[in-house]
Order: sequence, then structure tokens, then C-alpha cells
Amino acid sequence: MSEFDAIFVGAGHNSLACAAHLALKGWKIAVFERGEAIGGAVRTAEYTLPGFRHDFGAMNLSLFAGSAFHRKYANELKSHGLEFAPAADCFASAFPDGTWFGVSNDLEKTASRLAAVSAADAATWRRLVGAFPGEAEHLFRLLGSPMSARALAGSAWSIWRKKGLAGALDTARLLLSSPRAWLEENFETPYVRTTLAAWGMHLDFAPDIAGGAVFPYLESMANQSFGMVLGKGGADTIIRALAGMVTAAGGRIVTGAEVAEITVASGKATGVRLASGETRVARKAVIAGVAPKALPGKLLPNGSGDAGFDAAMRKFRHAPGTMMMHLALDDLPDWSAGAELRQFAYVHLAPSLDAMSRVYQQAIAGLLPDQPVLVVGQPTAVDPSRAPPGKHVLWVQVRMLPAEILGDAAGKIAPAHWDAVKDAYAERVLNILESYAPGLRSKILSRAIFSPLDLERENPNLVGGDQICGSHHLAQNFLFRPARGFARWNTPVSNLFLTGAAAWPGAGTGAGSGFMLAQQLGGN
Repeated sequence: MSEFDAIFVGAGHNSLACAAHLALKGWKIAVFERGEAIGGAVRTAEYTLPGFRHDFGAMNLSLFAGSAFHRKYANELKSHGLEFAPAADCFASAFPDGTWFGVSNDLEKTASRLAAVSAADAATWRRLVGAFPGEAEHLFRLLGSPMSARALAGSAWSIWRKKGLAGALDTARLLLSSPRAWLEENFETPYVRTTLAAWGMHLDFAPDIAGGAVFPYLESMANQSFGMVLGKGGADTIIRALAGMVTAAGGRIVTGAEVAEITVASGKATGVRLASGETRVARKAVIAGVAPKALPGKLLPNGSGDAGFDAAMRKFRHAPGTMMMHLALDDLPDWSAGAELRQFAYVHLAPSLDAMSRVYQQAIAGLLPDQPVLVVGQPTAVDPSRAPPGKHVLWVQVRMLPAEILGDAAGKIAPAHWDAVKDAYAERVLNILESYAPGLRSKILSRAIFSPLDLERENPNLVGGDQICGSHHLAQNFLFRPARGFARWNTPVSNLFLTGAAAWPGAGTGAGSGFMLAQQLGGN
């Protein structure tokens, strides 16, 4: 029976960041991953043809590049192969009338695009960008701190001291506002509002949901101020580097090793039992990088001992699902709105705030949206190494979708299991793409389609195809992520901790939950 200081259930990037920090602190580490590949939703593979590398889920690594973990361990990560591919032209939206708007990290480029449609919006943009460093200091402090009433009070005090009462209230209002409220308050042009609002749809924030404004704000301002980075060769560059750190420090990473049970004695986690029947002992901690519903009755067959916690884990709310389409292409799309769109990392296809709201409601009602929001990633426009010379990959995230299909908003696809309808729905998506980029179908060399349920099969944390492992609405965020009283990665079981996107500070590639938990357990 092997003994370790800490055992990790799952090998997502948060778990690996936590494991790396603890291993470098001298802890004896073991990471057990049920699949044959580590990385969770941050993986890259040749899903279509040899030589075409597609990011399974996450593509944008800006949060990791700007993270506290990367600041501390940049040299170590680089020595293990971490390499970024910077994108100067970050994101754009194309519209059905043939117009487009995009944000580049050159302020004059972005401002000139704005000025062409609204001098007032151009002035507002410059004002917001100028104020961003001061505002970001407070927001990133909040989002990068352990979540507790004391931490919230400390952040509020810092904001009040530097900005005064009125400024502090403005920040609080931003945190509570819906995307539509903030965008309509600041911008007069629908194209601009829609382009920024699309970032809310990457999470669980349709335009009218409270608490969603901060995400379009931070993404647009950060992209303008710093640009965007992808992973050179694929998003899995961070996974390979993290794994290298873990193993170089003496840690073990075992794939194809499903954890069937977290063993508990006298209210304390003592280790794990693998599906093979083998047991492993953890002297200090068991760290589960899992969706909350995997704990009570599954990894904890007898529950946690706290009925309220177990009920909260079972009722943890997941966001609507996603379909991922990976295309191997002869060439990048020929966007009818303008050839300049070919150089952007992301092109959003979402006609208006109202269209985004309608898609969200359709998905929540169990309907296949008639015009889903499409997030089109063009990673080879930034990093040609992901495909053979002259070829390209396209990363298409289809948002928002129901896990269980009750109907079709377009009235064309009969309700059925996703396995039966995913190809038909993929054709709907391709039709939308073709309407914005004529001739795209003729450029497709191969394709791989992952329905919401395919995503969950690949990674059980993506419940119903929820790529962010849980809604980020206010009732399930901050002090309530994943549940009231358990926002410090703790559980009722002593020595058992939860990490990953379901835990504070939530989804994204910043490794926040993993690194903050590692510091809590092993010191800075």
C-alpha cells in the first residue's frame, strides 16, 4: 500500500498547478486520472487528420499567462516547454449585414474602428482603457484572493480607501450589473455592445443576467491593454509544462487510473480506492478536481457526514451545454464582412443582444436553438504550427445548448438523444458559418463533432456539456461557490478539498483554485 502526502483525483490544470506547488514544497504527490490523457478540458489532439492539432476545450491562455502561478513559476514552466503565441488581433464580431467590429491590442486601431461608427463610443473606450489599470487592481485582487467574508471586507476597504465611497459603489455596481445594463449605459452602438456581450456567453451570462457585466468588461479591457495569448502548438503546452514540474519534483501522475472511492475514517479523508481495487493512503490531503455531484453517494459512498453539504453538491447548478466542432481546413474562412477578420483569434457570430438572450432561453427550455451563438476560433491565424504548411484548423464553440433535447426552436429536428441528432445540428451550424463565410464547406478536409454528451463522456466534469463546470450566477459565485460555507475549497470531511472550475474563483485557465489551495496547504 503506497503512502503519499497528497493524492489528487483528476489531472486538470488546477490539480496539476496545486500538485506542482506542493511537490516543490517537498510533499510526496500522486495524481490519478481516469482517462488516458491529462489536462481535463485543456487538451490538444489530432481529432481530424494527422498534423492538425485541435484544442479540445480551452483555447485562450491569457488568464494563465497573467496568473499568480505563472508569475511565481514562469522560469520553471518555460524550462518544461511552456511557450505562448501572442495574438495582437484578439476578438471580433461579424454581423449579418456585412459589418464587423473587433478589438486589437493597438489602441489606435480599435479606437479608429469605433470612431467610424460613433465618436462618443470611441471617447468612452479611451476613457475606460485609461481607467482600467486602477480598476483592474481591485477586481483582480478580489478574483485572485481566497473567498471569505474577511477577504471581501478587505477588498471593499481597499477600494473605499483608494476610490472613496462613490468609487467603491461604482465597482460594486459593475459586479452586480447585467451585461446589457453596463453596455447600454456606456455605448450607443449596437455593434459594439453585441461584440463585448458575446464574452458573457463564454460563461453563463446571457445579456440580462445580473452579475455578468464584469466578464465582458475584463476581457475587452485586458485584450485591449495586453493582447491575448494562445499556447504555441496547442493549449496543452501548459499541461505538459505543469506535468513536467510535478514529475521533476518527484510527483507521480498515473493515467488510466479511475478513483472509485475517497476513503474516510472518523470524519477524515485517508486516501483513495482505485477502480482496480488498489488503495492508496494520503497522510495530509485528498484533493478532488471533480464536479460537485461526483462527491455524495459516489466518491463518498456514505456521504460527507453533513446533509446540507451533500444536498448542495447534488443541487449544484450547471450551465447550458456546448457543442464543439473541430475543422481541418484548406484555408481560413473568407469572411464576407472583411478579409481583416481572417487574422483575429476569435470571431463571434451573434447578431444582437436580443438574439443572445433568445438563444439562452431556448437552451434553458430544452430547445435546440434555431440560431446558436458561435464562437469561432482561428488559432492557426496566430500559430501556424498547429497545422501542416498552408493548412488551418477551426475551433467552433456552439453556445448555448440543452443537455436533454425536448424540441427544436426551428421545428426541423425531432427531439431525440444527442447521438442521433448531432450531425443534423452540425449541419445547421455549418449553414450559419457558410452564410458569414461563403465557400467554407469546400475548404473542409475533415471534421470532428463533440455533442454536449460527447464532452461529458470525454470529461465527466463537463456535466451535460457544461464547459465551465457550473453556473457563475451570483447565487453560485463568490461566497456561494460551490456552496455557502465551502468557498475555501474545504468540505465537511477533514483533509478533503475540492478544486477546479466548480470551486472559487471558477472557470478559466488561471489555475486560481489550484494555486490558492496549494498555498493554503503548503505555504507560499
